[in-house]
Amino acid sequence: MPPTETAPAPDAPHERDVPQEAVAPLMRGLAVLRRLTDADGALSLSELERTTGLARSTVDRVTGTLARMGYVRLDGRDVFLAPRLMELGNAYLAALGLPGLLGGPADALADELDESVSLAVADGDGIRFVHQATRRRAMSLSFRIGDLLPAERTAPGALFAADWTGTEWQRWRARRAADPRSAGFPAVPPGGGPDEREFAARAARAGERGWALDDQLIEPGLVALALPVRDATGTVACVASVVSHTSRHTADSLREAMLPRLRAAVASWEQLLRDHSGGTAGVTAPAAAAGARDSATVPPGPGLADWTHASKQELGRGFIESLARGLTVLTAFGENRSALPLTAVAEATGLARATARRALITLEHLGYVTTEGRLFRLTPRVLALGFPHLSRMSLPQIAAPHLAELSRRVHDSASLAVLAGADVRYTARVATRRVMSVHITVGTRFPAHATSLGRVMLADLPPEARAAWLESIEPEALTPYTVTSRAELAAILERVRQQGYALVDEELEQGLRSIAVPVRDRAGVVVAAVNVAMHSSRRGVGECVDDVLPELRATAARIEEDLRTAGRFAHVPEV
Repeated sequence: MPPTETAPAPDAPHERDVPQEAVAPLMRGLAVLRRLTDADGALSLSELERTTGLARSTVDRVTGTLARMGYVRLDGRDVFLAPRLMELGNAYLAALGLPGLLGGPADALADELDESVSLAVADGDGIRFVHQATRRRAMSLSFRIGDLLPAERTAPGALFAADWTGTEWQRWRARRAADPRSAGFPAVPPGGGPDEREFAARAARAGERGWALDDQLIEPGLVALALPVRDATGTVACVASVVSHTSRHTADSLREAMLPRLRAAVASWEQLLRDHSGGTAGVTAPAAAAGARDSATVPPGPGLADWTHASKQELGRGFIESLARGLTVLTAFGENRSALPLTAVAEATGLARATARRALITLEHLGYVTTEGRLFRLTPRVLALGFPHLSRMSLPQIAAPHLAELSRRVHDSASLAVLAGADVRYTARVATRRVMSVHITVGTRFPAHATSLGRVMLADLPPEARAAWLESIEPEALTPYTVTSRAELAAILERVRQQGYALVDEELEQGLRSIAVPVRDRAGVVVAAVNVAMHSSRRGVGECVDDVLPELRATAARIEEDLRTAGRFAHVPEV
């Protein structure tokens, strides 16, 4: 079992506890990622230097390596977590298997009950969320996938504690003594919570009843009902919770209203787990392991050696190979690869056995990996590497830095928009400073038929839906050049669908020219579009296609790559 998260952080153990074969640069890199996570995703370089205790030159090298991997973004003196970092948490969640199996049913239950539903696993003497289906209300649950909560202040914690051994209770007592106000759990408001006698009694009742209540233990107003979800062996795989607010339920009324329905749902989920247990699990061929990564920035398998060598050649001392290799070890795990021997980890990552072994020793020391005989498994602590903050990012937040880079490269305004009925609505934008520039703000709406953004999104609709949309609007002539004929618009949309981009020339406003490409989600569905807009005197139509379109497509591909990673186990809002 991994060590408990307390203050000081568990990834900064006393020097005498560090194994001789541990990889120091990997430990430093993980410390930087944890500090960024605790700071909700952003710190200056000087703040990282202060909070990690590392020398400034070391911070620069670590963040430079993480930026090369796509795990952070550097903006001047500031460091931001980047969506690609979620591939580490995705590796754990895929290996766990529960979000993939139970996430959809949990979402359906939340819709049925009109209350938030969460799935949590044990992590030391805390509980960590692996799925959240949250209702959007003025008073709604703010916990995120990856957030760690103290067991004594939660309903799931009482259910897990019902099965604790004496050693686990002793570990809990030691943590409570060292951290009586839960300072090591930044996701919850500071507070002492119940004492040992009260918590032990709650755990005993939870074990007898098979369910547990949280009556405002986390904070005033929050109530929750929790049931264990057991796998085919009868072991608690996770705990499902229905969470509400006292404006809608007391703890007792929540239990009365939700317990039968939650029991029925959990019974069906347990059957899913039993059915799935007959499938393949554990070790798979290295080729399959290497092929399941979210990102191609750091190549899996044999390509890793070439990539690290090229990075070292380009960045020199600014690139730390042992850090990059160590983090890549985490991505060897995944679906049907929950437990791997050293040989499989080495083959999946293309690392020498000795290199993979040292990385695994380091990760085990810090609590990110655990061992079962000769097999290694990821622990829930991997989710502490950026996942809570990044799992709540919206599509505009993901796209913003890519739009800024696009605007810098083409020297014109770049925007992201979604389809909103008959209009497009701008959700992100980076403008350029010119005497003659395009002035549009986030939230602005324009008729979709007269914009490149609208046309490229409409073109992806099935033919029947596209025809129905055209019949539902009255195309307005906004300039002398606006196409208003439904038949002509239908032909244009079909052409846009075939060529993969839309170019609109002075149809929205005289003197305004724009070109757009679609942005697709993991399923290949167009969820937004990105465009570049300019005064018509800046570029001709041919120059837009020859010069701007390749940059647009490259930007959309980068947004889509981040969206695929971020959306694998978390919902990414479009606005």
